[in-house]
Amino acid sequence: MDDRFREAPSPCFVIEEEKLRNNLALISRVMKEAGVEIIPAFKGFSMWSVFPVLREFVTGASASSLNEARLCYEEMKVHAHTYAPAYTPADFPEILRYSSHIVFNSMAQLERHIGEVRAYPRKISVGLRVNPEFSEVQPLIYNACSPGSRLGILAADLPDQLPPEVEGLHFHTLCESGATDLEKTLEAFENRFGRYIPQVKWINMGGGHLMTRQGYEVEKLIGLLRKFRERYGKHVILEPGSAFAWQTGVLVSTLLDIVENQGIRTAMLDVSFAAHMPDCLEMPYQPAITGASQIPLPGKPAYRMGGNSCLSGDFYGTWSFDRELKVGDRIIFEDMIHYTMVKTNFFNGVNHPSIAILHRDGRMELVRRFGYADYKGKLS
Repeated sequence: MDDRFREAPSPCFVIEEEKLRNNLALISRVMKEAGVEIIPAFKGFSMWSVFPVLREFVTGASASSLNEARLCYEEMKVHAHTYAPAYTPADFPEILRYSSHIVFNSMAQLERHIGEVRAYPRKISVGLRVNPEFSEVQPLIYNACSPGSRLGILAADLPDQLPPEVEGLHFHTLCESGATDLEKTLEAFENRFGRYIPQVKWINMGGGHLMTRQGYEVEKLIGLLRKFRERYGKHVILEPGSAFAWQTGVLVSTLLDIVENQGIRTAMLDVSFAAHMPDCLEMPYQPAITGASQIPLPGKPAYRMGGNSCLSGDFYGTWSFDRELKVGDRIIFEDMIHYTMVKTNFFNGVNHPSIAILHRDGRMELVRRFGYADYKGKLS
């Protein structure tokens, strides 16, 4: 086991401050050299106990709901760039309170709420989400431009002249993608919406720019963004969810039992794929495990990982280890901070992982431990 996580309770999400700062330093360099604004998307990363670190590098954040917008206002100390597929009328006055930018998903939504925006005493920048009808993202569950997508306005459905309140266009077509993917998207966006760019002040290129991944073409990204700005002279915004927290932390778990059935050995853990790692069942995404191989190796003991909920399908993958596992062993799932944390739930009432920060000086800070009150309060 990695000794750095020995002091963490089990189960526990642990973010490493040093790795987070390394990601932020790279993102900051892209911002400065490309002359753009890059903000975190809370739908992918909203661990607010480390927002003081984020505020050293960025000055905004992207929200997709009233709760995220309020979290941005209260913990990032700024108004949010807010987009939602549809706004609830009862929530919209509060959305206005916590937002600097509001993006509408349809012309009907704009028409329904624009009166409230006009009447609001503080200036709020209005944008429209558009659909470039191009994306190579797989699987389709993450493809915002798949046939029949409910996200974004088609070019054919926009008037020749945008409403006077519209100051920006927003597109989001990527998911953990590279600079070449953005290059292709920009071509589709300019082909379909180029005539509208002179009518607006800013372009939001959404998320999915995984610039902190090893091997990402950072210089190409900077070049693409610079050239776009030179062509149009517009303010450019990016709002990645994964890039900020990519490979910055782990989920620590403990082996409780080993069950064998028809030659398959399942390591029963104190975490649940259904409750704590739903991407593993939904995507499916197979995370790395420290000290294990995702490819079964001849002669090496192999185990399927099993969750601790009653869902029959609460298991995933097969990993090979250098030695036989035993009850009490720590199993550490890597790269578990982006998206995984925000998707957790209390299914089956299983113990929710604690949250901790491993600081640069090696100190382990336990920032949250969950208990019965959290489970009960969610149901009420």
